Amino acid sequence: MPQPNLLAPARYLKAVHLPTQLPPDEGVEIAIAGRSNAGKSSAINAICETHKLARTSKTPGRTQQLVYFEVAPARYLVDLPGYGYAEVPAALREHWRGLIDGYLRERASLRGLLLVMDIRHPLREFDRLMLDYGMARGLAVHILLTKADKLPRGQQAKALQAVRNALEEVPVGVQLFSSLRSLGIPEARAWLEGQLGLRAAAD
Repeated sequence: MPQPNLLAPARYLKAVHLPTQLPPDEGVEIAIAGRSNAGKSSAINAICETHKLARTSKTPGRTQQLVYFEVAPARYLVDLPGYGYAEVPAALREHWRGLIDGYLRERASLRGLLLVMDIRHPLREFDRLMLDYGMARGLAVHILLTKADKLPRGQQAKALQAVRNALEEVPVGVQLFSSLRSLGIPEARAWLEGQLGLRAAAD
């Protein structure tokens, strides 16, 4: 029998532009990060089985704040601003950098990082920076190689193995993912449910 989706109750809670707007630093939070064109919003919606939770757009960089989704009491997914293609003033880019840096370094309730990478362009500078944050904090880190449908199956396997080989000394999980083809959704969902402590509570 299929397991129920424990992320399905996720709802928009708030968007944070300043550290003072963050919810109380308690409970469990999983941050979701990725370059602006990596398919982060589509991945969030597919995993949570909704088409309207995270905003998707043909214009990269639409997530411009820390967006909180509440899954259960004191259990949150936090969508970080995408980086790389957002056409915003330099001052706003610097504001985001400071906000994200402080959040990733200091947030006590942050327990894990879901890192979204386009399978055709993995492990760019921003991705490695996020990995460094995760390792420095001792966070659980899981990587989604999104848009896997853009490659033939053989190339998918090669890309997956190449990323695993590049990170063989780093304690992270790596998987294929495609929101369009529903590839890897159960695996990603199970990781998030486990990190949020939802599956243990349900059992």
